[in-house]
Amino acid sequence: MAKIPRNTSHPGPAIRAARLDQGLSLRDLAVRTGLPFSTLSKLENGKMGMSYDKLVLLAQALGVEIGKLFSSAPLAPPPRQAVGRRSVTRAGKWPESSSERYRHHYLAAELLDKMMVPMIIDVQARSLEEYRGIARHEGEEYLYVLSGAMELHSDLYAPLRLDQGDSIYFDSGMAHAYVRVSDEPCQLLSICAGPGIQRFAETANHRWSDMPEERPQAESSNSDD
Repeated sequence: MAKIPRNTSHPGPAIRAARLDQGLSLRDLAVRTGLPFSTLSKLENGKMGMSYDKLVLLAQALGVEIGKLFSSAPLAPPPRQAVGRRSVTRAGKWPESSSERYRHHYLAAELLDKMMVPMIIDVQARSLEEYRGIARHEGEEYLYVLSGAMELHSDLYAPLRLDQGDSIYFDSGMAHAYVRVSDEPCQLLSICAGPGIQRFAETANHRWSDMPEERPQAESSNSDD
């Protein structure tokens, strides 16, 4: 059995290990995800950026939790005394990542080993059909609707409409997705707790920020592994 690598921030090695553990070639994984062979090869080798959407898609195709793709030593226990940490994020001065479905604005992004991961999310998807797969990550999540209206879709409950001022706290281990149902833009405050989403937030806009997303192109005839 292939062992998922430890002490790595980029999920590429863990993705490769999980793929090989299941006896899948890169082309097999390309069929499952709809991502180009060349893109998967670069992702596994840490040669291109990893968006949240791609991470979710790969985790679902491989049947693993997002947190497993950021395997590392357990987080140290919180200090017993206040250490005076703080992080100020000025309006509009945040790192972000975006896709056709979401735009994530990361708050307190430079603060490592947080117990919570706060984000502002612009919901852009207008239907569940826009998703190739919906997210699940170990932990819990709190949403507060700042503007507009959305539906929260999950694999356990009927779609739930949330309007401006509404909020929800839920188990993020169940598959979930956000869909905008208002004509005006929909923006959320999201606060997540859990190892997988934490490590993604801490690395996505620092170590990979200079790696561009790849545009679809003709496939090469390289080896599947």
